[in-house]
Amino acid sequence: MSTTLPLFWDLSSASKKERVDASVKLISALEQFQTNHVPQPDVGSDTEDGGGDALDLLNSPDVSYSIRRLLRGLASPRESSRLGFSVALTELLSRINTVTCTQVVSLISDSTKKQGSMSGQEERDILFARLFGLTAVIRSGLLVRQTPLPSSGSSNTQVSSIEGYEEVLKKLIEVGETKSWLRESAWWTVGLAIDAVQESSVPWKVKAVDTTVEYLFSKEKESFWSPEKVAMTLKLQPLLPNHDWESSLAPVFKGSNILAVANLASLGRILKESALDDDEVPNPGSGSWNPQIHFVWDMLFDRLLPTSNSIQPPQGSFREFFRIVVDDSLFSSTSSAERKYWGFQVFKKALTRVSTDELPMLFTKNLMRSWINHLSKSDRYLHKISLDVAKHIQSFVQENPTLGFPLILQLTGINGSQEFDKLTRTKTVESILSVMDSEGIKSYIVSLLDQANAKDADEDVAALNSRRTWIADQFAALIRNGSVPKSDEWIQILLDWYTVNGLYSIRKKSGSSSIRALRALPSPPFTEGFQAHCRTRLLSSLADLTSQTTIVKKGDKTHKETAVAADGEFWISKVLTTLAQLDKDTKHVSPLAPVDEERQELLDRVKKTHEKLGKVRFIVLVSAEKEEIAKGFELVLSSLVLQCRCGEDSVGNLEACLSAASRMFAAKKSSKKKGKQSELPAEDEPEPIDVLVDLLIGYLENASAYTRSVANEAFSCVTGAVQESTIDLVLTQLERRNPAELAEVEIEEMNADSDEEDEDSSEASDDDESQSEESDDEDAQETRKKIVDLLKASGMGSVEDDESDEKSDEESEELMDDEQMIAIDEQLAKIFRFRKDEQRSKKGVDAQREATHFKNRVLDLVDTFVKREPQNPLNIRLILPLIDLVTKSGMDEKQLSDKAKGILNNRLAKSKDVPINATRDEVETILREVHQRVRKSHSPDNLSVLSQSSLYLCRVLVQLNEDDGVVRIYQESLDDYMSRKASQANFSFFQDFVRRFQVLGSKFRDPVLTASSNAVNSYRRCQAFQLLSIILSQPSKRYLGDVDWEKDDQAITSSFQKSLQKTVLDLANGAVDDQCSWSASQLKDLLKGVLICIRQVQKSNSSPGKVIWNPAAWNALHARLAACDRFKSSSPLLSMCRQIESIASQLKPATRSGDGGKRKADEVVDTTDSSKKSGRKKQKKTKS
Repeated sequence: MSTTLPLFWDLSSASKKERVDASVKLISALEQFQTNHVPQPDVGSDTEDGGGDALDLLNSPDVSYSIRRLLRGLASPRESSRLGFSVALTELLSRINTVTCTQVVSLISDSTKKQGSMSGQEERDILFARLFGLTAVIRSGLLVRQTPLPSSGSSNTQVSSIEGYEEVLKKLIEVGETKSWLRESAWWTVGLAIDAVQESSVPWKVKAVDTTVEYLFSKEKESFWSPEKVAMTLKLQPLLPNHDWESSLAPVFKGSNILAVANLASLGRILKESALDDDEVPNPGSGSWNPQIHFVWDMLFDRLLPTSNSIQPPQGSFREFFRIVVDDSLFSSTSSAERKYWGFQVFKKALTRVSTDELPMLFTKNLMRSWINHLSKSDRYLHKISLDVAKHIQSFVQENPTLGFPLILQLTGINGSQEFDKLTRTKTVESILSVMDSEGIKSYIVSLLDQANAKDADEDVAALNSRRTWIADQFAALIRNGSVPKSDEWIQILLDWYTVNGLYSIRKKSGSSSIRALRALPSPPFTEGFQAHCRTRLLSSLADLTSQTTIVKKGDKTHKETAVAADGEFWISKVLTTLAQLDKDTKHVSPLAPVDEERQELLDRVKKTHEKLGKVRFIVLVSAEKEEIAKGFELVLSSLVLQCRCGEDSVGNLEACLSAASRMFAAKKSSKKKGKQSELPAEDEPEPIDVLVDLLIGYLENASAYTRSVANEAFSCVTGAVQESTIDLVLTQLERRNPAELAEVEIEEMNADSDEEDEDSSEASDDDESQSEESDDEDAQETRKKIVDLLKASGMGSVEDDESDEKSDEESEELMDDEQMIAIDEQLAKIFRFRKDEQRSKKGVDAQREATHFKNRVLDLVDTFVKREPQNPLNIRLILPLIDLVTKSGMDEKQLSDKAKGILNNRLAKSKDVPINATRDEVETILREVHQRVRKSHSPDNLSVLSQSSLYLCRVLVQLNEDDGVVRIYQESLDDYMSRKASQANFSFFQDFVRRFQVLGSKFRDPVLTASSNAVNSYRRCQAFQLLSIILSQPSKRYLGDVDWEKDDQAITSSFQKSLQKTVLDLANGAVDDQCSWSASQLKDLLKGVLICIRQVQKSNSSPGKVIWNPAAWNALHARLAACDRFKSSSPLLSMCRQIESIASQLKPATRSGDGGKRKADEVVDTTDSSKKSGRKKQKKTKS
């Protein structure tokens, strides 16, 4: 027992692993004790009595103690005692065959007796202990075990009996009746006992079932019904098919079928735990609310919706059951929030079991009303469970995509709402659409088309128009949503529907037409407002399709293209094909706006050019660049034609684009080099590409989604044809204009419009004039009020009376003299001036905002050009205008500044390719301008952008083999930074350069050392030496085989070593002599560069450096530093100086063994030469 006692403590651990390990060890030990135990030979009747003494006779003391200890532990409230002790007890009772059911039940009863002095908590503990103990008896199989006891006096002594079963049943029912909140658990355990008896072969099986029925359905309990009793009824009915269930279920239920339609109302009240005669009064037998639904619901669904593995047929009507028991009961208007919570859980459970045909039955009226209501706002009581239901539906559709379509029909159907996502502030419908397949999406579209063409009997015109508008919006949302699987088939259906209903009027339906929209005649016909809405949605849908990418197969290869269908044709071109087909079908449709002859002639010319461009795209031998340019022109022409058909005035743009396309693809004798300004024709016409880009800029100025997407896509196609004049045209749009000028333009346009309105109003009637006076805006009313107040202050109190006679007017004039009139004139002038300034300010703000948005859209073109043409030399011309946008934009233009910054830092600076064939003078000029701005920039963010731009230009010059020009420009900036305190450059600007271009380090180190001598203060001089340390610490870049370059590098290195040694020694000695205020850390930065340099000389094979370094000078410096009060306490500084002296002495063979070569034994020198090691040994001997 001493080995098992510690294990009982771990059975209460909160860790499941510790509890299981303790149980395994305990059971193993007890089995071993029981195996070694020798029971008494004659037990007699004591084993049959079930007394505690019999337990000790057949079991070892450890086993007897453990059984009692485990039973007592079930009542412990500590941590997870009940879980650990019940598991151990169940396993122990299943392993040993020396106990009877009666014995264990008797011990459970004795250890869980209720006493009068117990507190409420103690009473709950013993009830739980009894419940867990009886469950362990059933789970272990002891309740139905048939093997006799070993060493028993009678071979017929059975472990289980009908009496034991009755005792277990009785005590479980008592537990449920004692506390109503334990009834569900107690009756669930009764169900376990019934299942255990049925699965066994005990001879008293039938009697046990009869006893259970008699006990549960006794006369005194016939009026008491609970969900537990319903569950037991469903479990016992198949076991006793010949029982008189009709009398047992009466008077609450009619007949023997508890799921009959006539019994569903009573069943609903029972499951709702309400009184059978009053829906408002709770069942007196019900306890506190449990958030988990009752186990009876699983049994009900097993009967109503049996699984495929079940042998029982469905019982009852699930439709009526869900409507009456769930919707009219749990989701009724008088139902509490707790009951609705149960209803949502029942819905989730039923959703995974119903078939496709039964799915609409779940989305009942009350359920949908409660769900939408609680899902719409986060402060609703059941919002969390409602959101959980929405997520459950989404995950359910992901597992069963074919059920997405019927689900959407229910969410947006009669019990739901067409604006389900909008009302609930979720993306439930959108997420379901995203996981559906193309066939499901097509089925959904067809159902919406049927709804658009039909009208309900009780639906008014406003509701019909609202529903049709919603359907048109749903179609646009399907196209816009990138997660919805796209198919050319259903997209074409939607575009055709928009085209037919937006641009034509259907005369007669055509059932055999390839255009689905013509197969049904809408009743009533669509209104003009809806037709305009269809045109708007057509353009917005094309805008979305133009920006979407599709996989196109060309030959045996596949590639991604934008704005096209799977066959490679533009979606806009497909719409034009539909228009051409509809124009010919005059029998079934008529255009809303017929095309006149002049415009039709222009459209015919465009069609020919369009066909020509299409042929260029599919010519095999044509270059990829020319093919892309043809695509760009084709897209713009198609978009202009569609705009013209939709009623927009685009004839002028169409003619200009048509002329440019004709000239662009005319026969040419010689091609022109990209990036060079071509010679203009004799008539001084602009380049075709400039005409096209000017049209695209006009598209951006229009600012609709359709024109913006077409402009961006078309420009991405023609970037290969962009010239200098084109870039200048784009950059002109980014120039900063004075907001006052923009406001003046707006005011002039407003005045012109007002003049036209005045001319029109002069021809109107007096009634119109009176109406216009009554419709003054708020600003005019405020101005009038100020004038009235001014006149009142001047003594003209009756100024507001417009009906005064001539006499009163003469009197009012006599009240004021000339001075008063002049004073009033001045005040009136101030009022009107203030009104004008306020109006101008408002117009200026609006104009500036519009200009900012326009520039943002133009920057999209710049970003596209840089992305598609990284090697184009025209990219150089973009740098300064982009820098202007970054550095000169105001606070209200932050988005514009950030976008320009992103192009500079991400597109240009991080590009792997740099422009080729760039002009050296142009690049150097721009680089110098960037450095000039660096010296004047006050913002660290702007300095970072300027630094990245400078590095990009340096990459271009390095590729052009202009290394000296790069070093020279950076040297000038470094000299300015060192010598001028007001310079706004910083250390990071030069640090980024030397780290990025390590190959230029050997050329830049001499200028850095020279600039340090001209530093304006010690801090900047120290920064120069830090920069020098970075250069020296980088690996040397040498061109192998270039002997002349290596000789030059050695000569530079030798002169640099001399200058470095002299400069540092002078500065260090000056610091010791107090000639400059250097600190120990600053002086250490100086010596760090020297130490890096001398170590590299030591590792190199070149000999010039070995005669340059003077160890005696460094020895003297070390002595002076050690004697100086300011530096003698700095051990790192002295150690660094000593290391320089040591390496310098090793570089001079004549002084290697002299005094200058002496150093401390503990000093570390980076040498690996064996001769140097022997030198160190000699020095140690000399020192000793």
